[in-house]
Amino acid sequence: MTGVSRELITLQLGHYSNFVGTHWWNLQDASLCYDPGSAPPPEVQSDSVFREGQTPGGSVTYTPRLIAMDLKSLRTLRQEGSLYDGGSVTVHKHSQPEKNCFLEDLEKLDMDSFNSQLTRVQKNYRLEGSVTVWSDFLRLHLHPRSVAVIHQFNHDREAHRLETFGQGESVLQGALLDELEDRLHFFVEECDYLQGFQVLCDLEDGFAGLGSKVTELLQDSYGGRGILTWGMAPVVHRDSRDRYHLLNAALGTVNMAAHSSLFCPLTLLQAALWYHSSAILALALDALTVPYRLRNNGAPMWQVADSLAVSGRKVVAAYGAVPFPMMPGGSLPDALSACADALPWKPLSACPEAAGGRCYGQWSTLRGYEGQKLICLSPGIEPSTPLHGLLSGEDVLAAYVSSFYPSAPALQLVSAPSKLTPPFPQIFSPALDAQGFMRGGAPPAGAAPLVSSVPILTSLQSGTALRPFLSELQCAAATFDVRRRAPSFLSQGPEMADYQEALEELRLLGRCYHDDSGGTTRSSSED
Repeated sequence: MTGVSRELITLQLGHYSNFVGTHWWNLQDASLCYDPGSAPPPEVQSDSVFREGQTPGGSVTYTPRLIAMDLKSLRTLRQEGSLYDGGSVTVHKHSQPEKNCFLEDLEKLDMDSFNSQLTRVQKNYRLEGSVTVWSDFLRLHLHPRSVAVIHQFNHDREAHRLETFGQGESVLQGALLDELEDRLHFFVEECDYLQGFQVLCDLEDGFAGLGSKVTELLQDSYGGRGILTWGMAPVVHRDSRDRYHLLNAALGTVNMAAHSSLFCPLTLLQAALWYHSSAILALALDALTVPYRLRNNGAPMWQVADSLAVSGRKVVAAYGAVPFPMMPGGSLPDALSACADALPWKPLSACPEAAGGRCYGQWSTLRGYEGQKLICLSPGIEPSTPLHGLLSGEDVLAAYVSSFYPSAPALQLVSAPSKLTPPFPQIFSPALDAQGFMRGGAPPAGAAPLVSSVPILTSLQSGTALRPFLSELQCAAATFDVRRRAPSFLSQGPEMADYQEALEELRLLGRCYHDDSGGTTRSSSED
Protein backbone atom coordinates (compact mmCIF):
# COMPACT_ATOMS: atom_id res chain seq x y z
CA MET A 1 0.00 0.00 0.00
CA THR A 2 1.49 3.28 -1.07
CA GLY A 3 0.60 6.92 -1.57
CA VAL A 4 -0.65 9.66 0.69
CA SER A 5 -3.86 8.80 2.50
CA ARG A 6 -6.21 10.63 4.82
CA GLU A 7 -6.24 8.34 7.85
CA LEU A 8 -9.28 7.29 9.84
CA ILE A 9 -9.50 5.88 13.34
CA THR A 10 -12.43 3.54 13.95
CA LEU A 11 -14.07 3.06 17.34
CA GLN A 12 -16.49 0.18 17.93
CA LEU A 13 -18.52 0.52 21.11
CA GLY A 14 -20.73 -2.38 22.13
CA HIS A 15 -21.36 -6.00 21.25
CA TYR A 16 -23.54 -5.59 18.16
CA SER A 17 -21.34 -2.78 16.83
CA ASN A 18 -18.39 -5.15 17.10
CA PHE A 19 -20.38 -7.78 15.18
CA VAL A 20 -20.91 -5.27 12.36
CA GLY A 21 -17.36 -3.98 12.67
CA THR A 22 -15.84 -7.46 12.52
CA HIS A 23 -17.64 -8.21 9.26
CA TRP A 24 -16.61 -4.78 7.94
CA TRP A 25 -12.95 -5.37 8.79
CA ASN A 26 -13.08 -8.82 7.24
CA LEU A 27 -14.35 -7.17 4.04
CA GLN A 28 -11.52 -4.63 4.14
CA ASP A 29 -8.97 -7.38 4.68
CA ALA A 30 -10.34 -9.31 1.70
CA SER A 31 -9.72 -6.28 -0.53
CA LEU A 32 -6.26 -5.47 0.84
CA CYS A 33 -3.54 -5.27 -1.79
CA TYR A 34 -0.27 -6.76 -0.50
CA ASP A 35 1.73 -5.90 -3.62
CA PRO A 36 2.92 -2.27 -3.43
CA GLY A 37 3.77 -2.36 -7.12
CA SER A 38 0.34 -3.48 -8.30
CA ALA A 39 -1.03 -1.62 -11.29
CA PRO A 40 -3.46 -0.08 -11.35
CA PRO A 41 -3.64 0.58 -7.60
CA PRO A 42 -6.94 -0.22 -5.87
CA GLU A 43 -9.61 2.48 -6.02
CA VAL A 44 -10.21 2.32 -2.28
CA GLN A 45 -7.22 3.44 -0.20
CA SER A 46 -6.62 0.73 2.40
CA ASP A 47 -4.01 2.88 4.15
CA SER A 48 -6.83 5.10 5.36
CA VAL A 49 -7.98 2.43 7.83
CA PHE A 50 -5.01 0.04 8.17
CA ARG A 51 -1.66 0.61 9.84
CA GLU A 52 1.53 -1.11 8.70
CA GLY A 53 3.80 -3.08 11.03
CA GLN A 54 6.24 -5.97 11.16
CA THR A 55 6.27 -9.33 12.89
CA PRO A 56 9.31 -10.36 14.96
CA GLY A 57 10.34 -12.30 11.85
CA GLY A 58 10.35 -9.15 9.73
CA SER A 59 7.20 -9.82 7.70
CA VAL A 60 5.01 -6.84 6.85
CA THR A 61 1.57 -6.93 8.44
CA TYR A 62 -1.50 -4.70 8.35
CA THR A 63 -3.71 -4.23 11.37
CA PRO A 64 -6.81 -2.06 11.75
CA ARG A 65 -6.47 1.43 13.15
CA LEU A 66 -9.14 0.43 15.64
CA ILE A 67 -10.29 0.77 19.23
CA ALA A 68 -12.95 -1.83 20.09
CA MET A 69 -14.69 -1.58 23.47
CA ASP A 70 -16.89 -4.37 24.80
CA LEU A 71 -17.82 -6.20 27.97
CA LYS A 72 -16.33 -9.44 29.26
CA SER A 73 -17.16 -12.76 27.58
CA LEU A 74 -15.16 -12.35 24.35
CA ARG A 75 -14.41 -16.09 24.38
CA THR A 76 -11.70 -16.94 21.85
CA LEU A 77 -10.22 -13.56 20.95
CA ARG A 78 -7.31 -15.21 19.21
CA GLN A 79 -3.61 -14.41 19.60
CA GLU A 80 -4.13 -10.82 20.63
CA GLY A 81 -0.94 -8.90 20.06
CA SER A 82 1.01 -11.90 18.83
CA LEU A 83 2.10 -10.13 15.65
CA TYR A 84 4.32 -7.72 17.60
CA ASP A 85 6.46 -7.50 20.71
CA GLY A 86 4.04 -6.50 23.42
CA GLY A 87 6.44 -4.22 25.30
CA SER A 88 4.73 -2.68 28.29
CA VAL A 89 1.25 -3.26 26.91
CA THR A 90 -0.91 -5.32 29.25
CA VAL A 91 -2.96 -8.03 27.52
CA HIS A 92 -5.81 -9.56 29.51
CA LYS A 93 -5.83 -13.36 29.34
CA HIS A 94 -8.99 -15.45 29.66
CA SER A 95 -9.62 -19.18 29.70
CA GLN A 96 -10.19 -20.26 26.11
CA PRO A 97 -13.43 -22.09 25.20
CA GLU A 98 -13.45 -24.55 22.33
CA LYS A 99 -12.75 -22.90 18.98
CA ASN A 100 -14.93 -23.34 15.91
CA CYS A 101 -13.58 -24.84 12.69
CA PHE A 102 -12.76 -21.43 11.19
CA LEU A 103 -10.61 -20.35 14.13
CA GLU A 104 -8.93 -23.75 14.21
CA ASP A 105 -7.93 -23.33 10.56
CA LEU A 106 -6.57 -19.85 11.23
CA GLU A 107 -4.32 -21.20 13.98
CA LYS A 108 -2.63 -23.48 11.44
CA LEU A 109 -1.40 -20.55 9.33
CA ASP A 110 2.22 -19.46 9.64
CA MET A 111 2.42 -16.21 11.63
CA ASP A 112 5.06 -14.52 9.47
CA SER A 113 2.97 -14.86 6.31
CA PHE A 114 -0.45 -14.83 7.94
CA ASN A 115 -2.10 -12.14 5.80
CA SER A 116 -0.99 -13.48 2.43
CA GLN A 117 -1.95 -17.06 3.35
CA LEU A 118 -5.37 -15.94 4.50
CA THR A 119 -6.18 -14.55 1.06
CA ARG A 120 -6.03 -18.11 -0.27
CA VAL A 121 -8.44 -19.60 2.27
CA GLN A 122 -11.57 -20.56 0.34
CA LYS A 123 -14.00 -22.67 2.30
CA ASN A 124 -17.70 -22.46 3.03
CA TYR A 125 -17.78 -22.35 6.82
CA ARG A 126 -21.24 -22.73 8.33
CA LEU A 127 -20.85 -20.97 11.65
CA GLU A 128 -24.48 -20.18 12.41
CA GLY A 129 -24.52 -22.66 15.27
CA SER A 130 -21.15 -21.72 16.73
CA VAL A 131 -20.98 -17.90 16.61
CA THR A 132 -21.91 -16.37 19.94
CA VAL A 133 -19.51 -13.39 20.02
CA TRP A 134 -17.79 -11.36 17.32
CA SER A 135 -14.35 -12.82 17.97
CA ASP A 136 -15.73 -16.17 16.77
CA PHE A 137 -15.48 -14.96 13.16
CA LEU A 138 -12.70 -12.36 13.35
CA ARG A 139 -10.53 -12.97 10.30
CA LEU A 140 -7.55 -10.69 10.97
CA HIS A 141 -5.15 -9.85 13.77
CA LEU A 142 -5.66 -6.80 15.98
CA HIS A 143 -3.03 -4.57 17.51
CA PRO A 144 -2.53 -5.04 21.29
CA ARG A 145 -3.93 -1.55 21.85
CA SER A 146 -7.15 -2.22 19.94
CA VAL A 147 -9.37 -4.15 22.35
CA ALA A 148 -10.50 -2.52 25.60
CA VAL A 149 -12.60 -4.73 27.90
CA ILE A 150 -15.01 -3.21 30.44
CA HIS A 151 -14.55 -5.68 33.27
CA GLN A 152 -17.29 -4.59 35.68
CA PHE A 153 -20.05 -5.68 33.27
CA ASN A 154 -20.68 -8.82 31.23
CA HIS A 155 -23.06 -10.31 28.66
CA ASP A 156 -23.83 -13.65 30.24
CA ARG A 157 -25.61 -12.98 33.52
CA GLU A 158 -28.85 -11.37 34.63
CA ALA A 159 -26.91 -9.01 36.90
CA HIS A 160 -23.99 -6.75 35.99
CA ARG A 161 -25.24 -5.88 32.51
CA LEU A 162 -24.70 -2.50 30.89
CA GLU A 163 -28.37 -1.72 30.29
CA THR A 164 -29.00 1.99 30.77
CA PHE A 165 -27.76 5.26 29.32
CA GLY A 166 -26.68 6.51 32.74
CA GLN A 167 -24.62 3.39 33.41
CA GLY A 168 -22.79 3.93 30.14
CA GLU A 169 -22.06 7.57 30.92
CA SER A 170 -20.67 6.71 34.34
CA VAL A 171 -18.36 4.00 32.96
CA LEU A 172 -16.09 6.41 31.10
CA GLN A 173 -14.08 7.78 33.99
CA GLY A 174 -10.99 6.92 35.99
CA ALA A 175 -8.86 4.09 34.64
CA LEU A 176 -11.07 3.38 31.61
CA LEU A 177 -11.00 7.03 30.53
CA ASP A 178 -7.21 7.11 30.89
CA GLU A 179 -6.95 3.88 28.91
CA LEU A 180 -9.10 5.23 26.08
CA GLU A 181 -7.14 8.49 25.91
CA ASP A 182 -3.84 6.57 25.80
CA ARG A 183 -5.09 4.38 22.96
CA LEU A 184 -6.37 7.39 21.03
CA HIS A 185 -3.06 9.21 21.42
CA PHE A 186 -1.17 6.13 20.22
CA PHE A 187 -3.14 5.84 16.97
CA VAL A 188 -3.43 9.60 16.39
CA GLU A 189 0.32 10.16 16.72
CA GLU A 190 0.94 7.61 13.96
CA CYS A 191 -1.22 9.55 11.49
CA ASP A 192 0.15 12.15 9.10
CA TYR A 193 -3.19 13.38 7.69
CA LEU A 194 -5.88 12.33 10.17
CA GLN A 195 -9.25 13.22 8.66
CA GLY A 196 -11.37 11.98 11.53
CA PHE A 197 -13.11 9.18 13.36
CA GLN A 198 -15.82 6.73 12.40
CA VAL A 199 -17.70 5.49 15.45
CA LEU A 200 -19.91 2.41 15.52
CA CYS A 201 -21.96 2.44 18.72
CA ASP A 202 -24.79 0.31 20.10
CA LEU A 203 -27.80 2.60 20.32
CA GLU A 204 -30.32 0.76 22.50
CA ASP A 205 -28.33 -0.35 25.55
CA GLY A 206 -25.93 1.30 27.98
CA PHE A 207 -23.34 1.81 25.26
CA ALA A 208 -25.50 4.71 24.05
CA GLY A 209 -24.38 6.60 27.15
CA LEU A 210 -20.77 5.51 26.72
CA GLY A 211 -20.88 6.55 23.06
CA SER A 212 -22.23 9.96 24.00
CA LYS A 213 -19.26 10.50 26.31
CA VAL A 214 -16.77 9.14 23.76
CA THR A 215 -18.02 11.40 20.95
CA GLU A 216 -17.96 14.35 23.35
CA LEU A 217 -14.33 13.49 24.18
CA LEU A 218 -13.44 13.31 20.48
CA GLN A 219 -15.15 16.63 19.81
CA ASP A 220 -13.35 18.35 22.68
CA SER A 221 -9.91 16.80 22.06
CA TYR A 222 -9.77 16.70 18.27
CA GLY A 223 -11.76 19.71 17.11
CA GLY A 224 -11.81 20.17 13.37
CA ARG A 225 -11.68 16.43 12.65
CA GLY A 226 -14.71 14.67 11.25
CA ILE A 227 -16.76 12.42 13.53
CA LEU A 228 -19.19 10.14 11.69
CA THR A 229 -21.21 8.07 14.15
CA TRP A 230 -23.27 5.03 13.18
CA GLY A 231 -25.85 4.02 15.80
CA MET A 232 -26.32 0.24 15.64
CA ALA A 233 -29.62 -1.34 16.67
CA PRO A 234 -30.30 -5.06 16.22
CA VAL A 235 -33.91 -6.12 15.77
CA VAL A 236 -33.53 -8.94 18.31
CA HIS A 237 -31.83 -8.13 21.62
CA ARG A 238 -30.08 -10.87 23.52
CA ASP A 239 -29.56 -9.60 27.01
CA SER A 240 -31.24 -6.29 27.78
CA ARG A 241 -34.68 -5.14 28.88
CA ASP A 242 -37.10 -4.00 26.19
CA ARG A 243 -38.38 -1.03 28.18
CA TYR A 244 -34.92 0.51 28.21
CA HIS A 245 -34.35 0.30 24.44
CA LEU A 246 -36.57 3.26 23.55
CA LEU A 247 -35.12 5.51 26.26
CA ASN A 248 -31.51 4.65 25.40
CA ALA A 249 -32.17 5.25 21.70
CA ALA A 250 -33.76 8.64 22.33
CA LEU A 251 -30.96 9.89 24.59
CA GLY A 252 -28.24 8.31 22.47
CA THR A 253 -29.56 9.86 19.26
CA VAL A 254 -29.76 13.42 20.55
CA ASN A 255 -26.44 13.31 22.42
CA MET A 256 -24.33 11.55 19.80
CA ALA A 257 -25.79 13.77 17.06
CA ALA A 258 -24.81 16.83 19.09
CA HIS A 259 -21.20 15.65 19.44
CA SER A 260 -20.73 14.24 15.92
CA SER A 261 -20.38 15.72 12.47
CA LEU A 262 -23.08 13.29 11.34
CA PHE A 263 -25.15 10.64 13.10
CA CYS A 264 -26.83 7.78 11.23
CA PRO A 265 -28.88 5.01 12.90
CA LEU A 266 -28.51 1.61 11.24
CA THR A 267 -30.85 -1.35 11.65
CA LEU A 268 -32.76 -3.93 9.63
CA LEU A 269 -36.53 -4.29 9.63
CA GLN A 270 -36.39 -8.09 9.73
CA ALA A 271 -35.26 -10.14 12.68
CA ALA A 272 -32.25 -12.32 11.96
CA LEU A 273 -29.25 -13.92 13.58
CA TRP A 274 -26.76 -11.27 14.66
CA TYR A 275 -24.18 -13.07 12.55
CA HIS A 276 -26.40 -12.53 9.48
CA SER A 277 -27.92 -9.10 10.12
CA SER A 278 -24.55 -7.59 11.01
CA ALA A 279 -23.11 -8.99 7.76
CA ILE A 280 -25.73 -7.13 5.71
CA LEU A 281 -25.12 -3.86 7.56
CA ALA A 282 -21.36 -4.30 7.12
CA LEU A 283 -21.82 -4.67 3.36
CA ALA A 284 -23.88 -1.49 3.32
CA LEU A 285 -21.19 0.30 5.35
CA ASP A 286 -18.57 -0.89 2.89
CA ALA A 287 -20.28 1.30 0.28
CA LEU A 288 -21.53 4.09 2.55
CA THR A 289 -17.98 4.82 3.72
CA VAL A 290 -16.44 4.77 0.23
CA PRO A 291 -16.55 8.56 -0.44
CA TYR A 292 -13.94 9.36 2.21
CA ARG A 293 -11.79 6.27 1.59
CA LEU A 294 -11.10 6.69 -2.14
CA ARG A 295 -7.56 6.98 -3.49
CA ASN A 296 -8.60 9.54 -6.13
CA ASN A 297 -11.57 11.87 -6.52
CA GLY A 298 -12.85 11.18 -3.04
CA ALA A 299 -14.23 13.60 -0.49
CA PRO A 300 -12.80 14.04 3.01
CA MET A 301 -15.06 13.19 5.89
CA TRP A 302 -15.72 16.82 6.76
CA GLN A 303 -16.94 17.52 3.22
CA VAL A 304 -19.39 14.62 3.31
CA ALA A 305 -20.67 15.84 6.67
CA ASP A 306 -20.91 19.51 5.70
CA SER A 307 -22.88 18.70 2.56
CA LEU A 308 -25.53 16.83 4.56
CA ALA A 309 -25.61 18.48 8.00
CA VAL A 310 -27.04 21.81 6.83
CA SER A 311 -29.08 23.98 9.21
CA GLY A 312 -28.52 21.68 12.17
CA ARG A 313 -29.67 18.51 10.38
CA LYS A 314 -26.96 16.23 11.74
CA VAL A 315 -29.07 13.05 11.70
CA VAL A 316 -29.11 11.26 8.35
CA ALA A 317 -30.74 8.09 7.03
CA ALA A 318 -29.16 5.24 5.08
CA TYR A 319 -30.66 3.17 2.29
CA GLY A 320 -29.15 0.26 0.44
CA ALA A 321 -29.61 -2.32 -2.30
CA VAL A 322 -27.57 -5.23 -0.94
CA PRO A 323 -26.94 -6.60 -3.50
CA PHE A 324 -27.79 -4.23 -6.35
CA PRO A 325 -29.74 -6.25 -8.99
CA MET A 326 -27.66 -6.34 -12.19
CA MET A 327 -27.66 -9.03 -14.85
CA PRO A 328 -24.37 -10.51 -16.13
CA GLY A 329 -23.35 -8.64 -19.26
CA GLY A 330 -26.06 -6.07 -18.68
CA SER A 331 -25.78 -2.33 -18.27
CA LEU A 332 -26.54 0.22 -15.59
CA PRO A 333 -29.40 1.73 -17.67
CA ASP A 334 -30.90 -1.76 -18.01
CA ALA A 335 -30.71 -2.39 -14.26
CA LEU A 336 -32.19 0.97 -13.26
CA SER A 337 -34.90 0.85 -15.93
CA ALA A 338 -35.98 -2.55 -14.61
CA CYS A 339 -36.72 -0.89 -11.27
CA ALA A 340 -39.40 1.20 -13.01
CA ASP A 341 -40.91 3.70 -10.57
CA ALA A 342 -39.36 2.23 -7.44
CA LEU A 343 -35.91 2.98 -6.13
CA PRO A 344 -33.92 -0.25 -5.77
CA TRP A 345 -32.81 0.37 -2.20
CA LYS A 346 -34.47 -0.42 1.13
CA PRO A 347 -34.35 1.54 4.42
CA LEU A 348 -31.39 0.77 6.67
CA SER A 349 -32.31 3.31 9.37
CA ALA A 350 -35.90 2.29 10.23
CA CYS A 351 -36.81 5.41 8.30
CA PRO A 352 -38.97 4.70 5.21
CA GLU A 353 -38.94 7.35 2.52
CA ALA A 354 -41.91 9.69 2.84
CA ALA A 355 -44.28 10.05 -0.11
CA GLY A 356 -43.60 13.39 -1.76
CA GLY A 357 -40.83 14.12 0.72
CA ARG A 358 -37.91 16.43 0.18
CA CYS A 359 -34.25 15.43 0.19
CA TYR A 360 -31.95 18.22 1.36
CA GLY A 361 -28.75 16.39 0.45
CA GLN A 362 -27.63 12.95 -0.64
CA TRP A 363 -24.52 10.85 -1.28
CA SER A 364 -25.15 7.85 -3.54
CA THR A 365 -22.51 5.17 -4.06
CA LEU A 366 -22.51 2.34 -6.59
CA ARG A 367 -19.88 -0.28 -5.90
CA GLY A 368 -19.15 -3.37 -7.96
CA TYR A 369 -20.08 -2.83 -11.60
CA GLU A 370 -16.82 -4.53 -12.64
CA GLY A 371 -17.27 -6.19 -16.04
CA GLN A 372 -20.60 -4.47 -16.64
CA LYS A 373 -21.46 -1.59 -18.94
CA LEU A 374 -22.24 1.79 -17.40
CA ILE A 375 -23.83 3.10 -20.58
CA CYS A 376 -25.77 1.46 -23.39
CA LEU A 377 -25.64 3.96 -26.23
CA SER A 378 -25.47 2.40 -29.69
CA PRO A 379 -24.78 4.68 -32.69
CA GLY A 380 -27.70 4.91 -35.07
CA ILE A 381 -30.12 3.17 -32.69
CA GLU A 382 -32.85 5.06 -30.90
CA PRO A 383 -32.37 4.70 -27.10
CA SER A 384 -35.13 2.61 -25.54
CA THR A 385 -35.28 4.92 -22.50
CA PRO A 386 -33.79 8.34 -21.68
CA LEU A 387 -31.25 6.57 -19.44
CA HIS A 388 -29.98 4.56 -22.41
CA GLY A 389 -29.14 7.78 -24.24
CA LEU A 390 -26.75 9.19 -21.65
CA LEU A 391 -22.99 9.30 -22.10
CA SER A 392 -21.56 8.29 -18.70
CA GLY A 393 -22.37 6.12 -15.72
CA GLU A 394 -22.43 9.19 -13.49
CA ASP A 395 -25.02 10.80 -15.78
CA VAL A 396 -27.13 7.63 -15.77
CA LEU A 397 -27.20 7.29 -11.98
CA ALA A 398 -27.66 11.03 -11.42
CA ALA A 399 -30.57 11.20 -13.86
CA TYR A 400 -32.29 8.23 -12.25
CA VAL A 401 -31.89 9.43 -8.66
CA SER A 402 -32.80 13.01 -9.61
CA SER A 403 -36.12 11.78 -11.02
CA PHE A 404 -37.11 11.02 -7.42
CA TYR A 405 -35.51 14.04 -5.74
CA PRO A 406 -35.23 17.66 -6.91
CA SER A 407 -31.63 18.19 -5.81
CA ALA A 408 -28.68 16.63 -7.62
CA PRO A 409 -27.00 13.90 -5.55
CA ALA A 410 -23.28 13.60 -4.92
CA LEU A 411 -22.15 10.39 -6.61
CA GLN A 412 -19.32 7.88 -6.27
CA LEU A 413 -18.91 4.97 -8.69
CA VAL A 414 -16.35 2.29 -7.83
CA SER A 415 -15.84 -0.63 -10.19
CA ALA A 416 -14.43 -3.05 -7.57
CA PRO A 417 -17.13 -4.99 -5.70
CA SER A 418 -17.23 -5.93 -2.05
CA LYS A 419 -15.23 -9.16 -1.90
CA LEU A 420 -16.66 -11.93 0.24
CA THR A 421 -14.22 -14.36 1.79
CA PRO A 422 -14.56 -16.89 4.61
CA PRO A 423 -16.18 -16.72 7.06
CA PHE A 424 -18.74 -14.32 5.51
CA PRO A 425 -22.10 -16.15 5.67
CA GLN A 426 -23.64 -17.36 2.43
CA ILE A 427 -27.01 -15.66 2.94
CA PHE A 428 -27.84 -14.77 -0.65
CA SER A 429 -30.55 -15.97 -3.00
CA PRO A 430 -29.69 -18.92 -5.27
CA ALA A 431 -30.68 -16.56 -8.10
CA LEU A 432 -27.23 -14.91 -7.75
CA ASP A 433 -24.15 -16.12 -9.59
CA ALA A 434 -20.66 -16.24 -8.04
CA GLN A 435 -20.09 -12.53 -8.78
CA GLY A 436 -23.36 -11.49 -7.17
CA PHE A 437 -25.18 -10.73 -10.42
CA MET A 438 -28.74 -11.90 -11.11
CA ARG A 439 -29.05 -15.05 -13.18
CA GLY A 440 -31.42 -15.17 -16.10
CA GLY A 441 -34.10 -17.86 -15.80
CA ALA A 442 -34.35 -20.57 -13.16
CA PRO A 443 -31.33 -21.33 -10.95
CA PRO A 444 -29.37 -24.39 -12.12
CA ALA A 445 -29.87 -27.69 -10.37
CA GLY A 446 -27.54 -28.63 -7.56
CA ALA A 447 -25.80 -26.55 -4.95
CA ALA A 448 -25.62 -22.83 -5.61
CA PRO A 449 -22.10 -21.47 -6.17
CA LEU A 450 -20.38 -19.58 -3.39
CA VAL A 451 -20.97 -15.87 -3.86
CA SER A 452 -17.50 -14.30 -3.85
CA SER A 453 -18.47 -10.65 -4.43
CA VAL A 454 -21.55 -8.44 -4.68
CA PRO A 455 -22.45 -5.10 -6.28
CA ILE A 456 -24.01 -2.60 -3.86
CA LEU A 457 -25.91 0.67 -4.25
CA THR A 458 -26.32 2.88 -1.18
CA SER A 459 -27.63 6.32 -0.36
CA LEU A 460 -26.93 8.53 2.65
CA GLN A 461 -29.66 11.17 2.90
CA SER A 462 -30.79 14.17 4.85
CA GLY A 463 -34.49 14.59 4.14
CA THR A 464 -38.00 15.08 5.44
CA ALA A 465 -38.40 11.34 6.07
CA LEU A 466 -36.37 11.90 9.24
CA ARG A 467 -38.97 14.19 10.79
CA PRO A 468 -41.57 11.48 11.54
CA PHE A 469 -38.79 9.13 12.64
CA LEU A 470 -37.38 11.63 15.16
CA SER A 471 -40.81 12.89 16.21
CA GLU A 472 -42.12 9.40 16.91
CA LEU A 473 -38.99 8.57 18.89
CA GLN A 474 -39.38 11.74 20.96
CA CYS A 475 -43.13 11.30 21.52
CA ALA A 476 -42.76 7.67 22.56
CA ALA A 477 -40.03 8.54 25.07
CA ALA A 478 -41.93 11.59 26.37
CA THR A 479 -45.15 9.64 26.99
CA PHE A 480 -43.30 6.79 28.72
CA ASP A 481 -43.69 7.27 32.48
CA VAL A 482 -40.08 6.54 33.33
CA ARG A 483 -40.49 7.23 37.07
CA ARG A 484 -43.26 4.66 37.42
CA ARG A 485 -42.43 2.06 34.77
CA ALA A 486 -38.60 2.12 34.85
CA PRO A 487 -37.39 3.95 37.96
CA SER A 488 -34.05 2.12 37.84
CA PHE A 489 -33.29 3.84 34.52
CA LEU A 490 -32.68 7.12 36.35
CA SER A 491 -30.88 5.58 39.32
CA GLN A 492 -27.42 6.16 37.81
CA GLY A 493 -28.33 9.22 35.78
CA PRO A 494 -29.36 11.26 34.02
CA GLU A 495 -31.28 13.51 36.39
CA MET A 496 -34.95 13.94 35.52
CA ALA A 497 -34.40 17.56 34.47
CA ASP A 498 -31.55 16.53 32.15
CA TYR A 499 -33.70 13.73 30.74
CA GLN A 500 -36.54 16.12 29.94
CA GLU A 501 -34.12 18.65 28.45
CA ALA A 502 -32.70 15.97 26.14
CA LEU A 503 -36.19 15.06 24.94
CA GLU A 504 -36.90 18.72 24.20
CA GLU A 505 -33.67 18.90 22.18
CA LEU A 506 -34.82 15.81 20.28
CA ARG A 507 -38.16 17.48 19.53
CA LEU A 508 -36.41 20.57 18.18
CA LEU A 509 -34.06 18.39 16.13
CA GLY A 510 -37.06 16.77 14.47
CA ARG A 511 -38.45 20.18 13.53
CA CYS A 512 -35.32 20.88 11.47
CA TYR A 513 -36.65 18.39 8.92
CA HIS A 514 -39.96 20.15 8.23
CA ASP A 515 -41.06 19.79 4.60
CA ASP A 516 -41.80 23.17 3.04
CA SER A 517 -41.52 22.00 -0.56
CA GLY A 518 -45.25 21.69 -1.10
CA GLY A 519 -45.06 17.95 -1.68
CA THR A 520 -44.06 18.19 -5.34
CA THR A 521 -41.37 15.52 -5.25
CA ARG A 522 -41.94 12.04 -6.65
CA SER A 523 -41.19 9.20 -4.23
CA SER A 524 -40.38 5.55 -4.64
CA SER A 525 -43.25 4.69 -2.29
CA GLU A 526 -45.83 6.15 -4.65
CA ASP A 527 -47.58 3.90 -7.14
